[in-house]
Amino acid sequence: MSRAKTWLPGLVLISPSIILIAIFVYGLIGQNIWTSLNASTRRVVVGGEIVERPQHAGGIGNYGELLSTSDYQHALWNLLVLTVVFLLGTMFFGLLWAVLLEKGVNGEGVFRSVYLFPMAVSFIAAGVVWRWLLSPQEGEQAVGLNQLFQMVGLDGLQSSWWSADSRWNMAAMAMPAIWQLSGYVMALFLAGFRGISEDQREAARIDGATDRQIYRHVLFPQLSPIALSALIIIGHMSMKMFDLIYAIAGPNSYVAAVPATLMWTQMFNQGDKVMAAVNATILLTIVAVVVVPYLVYTNRTERERSS
Repeated sequence: MSRAKTWLPGLVLISPSIILIAIFVYGLIGQNIWTSLNASTRRVVVGGEIVERPQHAGGIGNYGELLSTSDYQHALWNLLVLTVVFLLGTMFFGLLWAVLLEKGVNGEGVFRSVYLFPMAVSFIAAGVVWRWLLSPQEGEQAVGLNQLFQMVGLDGLQSSWWSADSRWNMAAMAMPAIWQLSGYVMALFLAGFRGISEDQREAARIDGATDRQIYRHVLFPQLSPIALSALIIIGHMSMKMFDLIYAIAGPNSYVAAVPATLMWTQMFNQGDKVMAAVNATILLTIVAVVVVPYLVYTNRTERERSS
């Protein structure tokens, strides 16, 4: 049988998917990039007449124009703070819970379900609840966490949370995201622990290693691929986060703005599709810089294992 007859039936079967992906993924990405390079004008009223004035010069200069604005720099800084706190929080609690469950506890299935349950809740639904928990109102009008602190006599812990006039206010916005996805990271690490042979632990104990040394020198080094995968997955989710911030702060909040929410404002409030396309292309590039090297590394590792 010729090679053409071997792969041709498979190609025919997947060709609809290839065509749809080419049109609705890569085709639309290309259209977005093209839009981001367009020149545009805006209508203004001069002397009672509507005239066209240049708005964006077009070309690569559109990117420099957006990057130089204070609003976008503010959104990028918020994204950086959100991503760093989100990553640290989910990795810490995910690993902590995985270690506790890996040691063996009564009712492990119950604890595992409790930790994983938040992941089943949509960001919008969780955001509605966390909007109340992170309410900035203090004193007699306090609700949510601020009211709880007031009831237990810890008034000093009351905060404006995400709406605070601070460069670090987005650390509070990361709290609901950490609550929601720490269980997912826990599941990844727990699967990694369970995949390590018990013989390796017994051999280490025979050599006189303590439990702490076993975790540090035997178990944790073997979890590095899982940790890398968790970092990439959680990191790219943080970079394109929109729905949680939309539910808590609204789409037009300046203090809690990130590139994804700013894109909404540019497109639907300002009617500036060119800057929205520039924003989308930059965000896509940031995600690609993180994800593509990981995919290349994973593909190379799989090839080395199979060879």
